[in-house]
This record gives sequence, structure tokens and C-alpha cells, in this order.
Amino acid sequence: MRVVATLLLPAVALLLLGAHFFRAGLVPLTVACLALLGLLFVRSAWAVRTLQIAFMLGTLEWLRTAWVFASTRAVAGQPYGRLLMILGGVALLTALAAIVLKSKVARQHFRLQG
Repeated sequence: MRVVATLLLPAVALLLLGAHFFRAGLVPLTVACLALLGLLFVRSAWAVRTLQIAFMLGTLEWLRTAWVFASTRAVAGQPYGRLLMILGGVALLTALAAIVLKSKVARQHFRLQG
């Protein structure tokens, strides 16, 4: 049960990122996010490293999206504070997903040394 709880945050982060790409019409990246979900069940160091890299890139994508959307709203004179809070929260969740993969439970699941 601890493994399920530990891997839930990375799974949700990948699903959110996939939904973001799907909404943007980037179907190949959506498929990549869904494929990365499968790596949560591959018990090897390369799988966890691939996921961590994906989460780092995902965090950067959320921050880029926040910047683009907030800039557009600012130029149009529309409020953008709530948008920044939401996208900042999703970026934080995605970054935390990478950190969770360094936990003791995740290291045991992926059969990593140390």
C-alpha cells in the first residue's frame, strides 16, 4: 500500500501533463506521458531516471505555460494572479513527483541501491 501511495503523485503529475498536451493538440506528447506511466512499473534505475527527467522537463513546461498565459493576460489588462497560483501549484506538484521518486519506498520499489 505504501508503494501505491508513493507512486500516486507521479501518476497524477503525468496525467495532468498529458491532459495539458492533449488540450494543446500535441498528441505525440500526450502519448509519451501515457507511456511514461508504464515506467512506474518498471523496476530499474533507468526507469526512475527517465521519469525524473520527464518531471523536470514537465515542471519547466508548466512554468513556461504560466509565463506565456500570464503575459498574454497582462497585455490584455486581464487579471492573472489566480492563473499563476494554479499553474505554479501544478508546477510544484510536478517537481514534487520527481522528489518523491527519491524516497525510501520508491528506491525499494525501483530496486535502487542506497
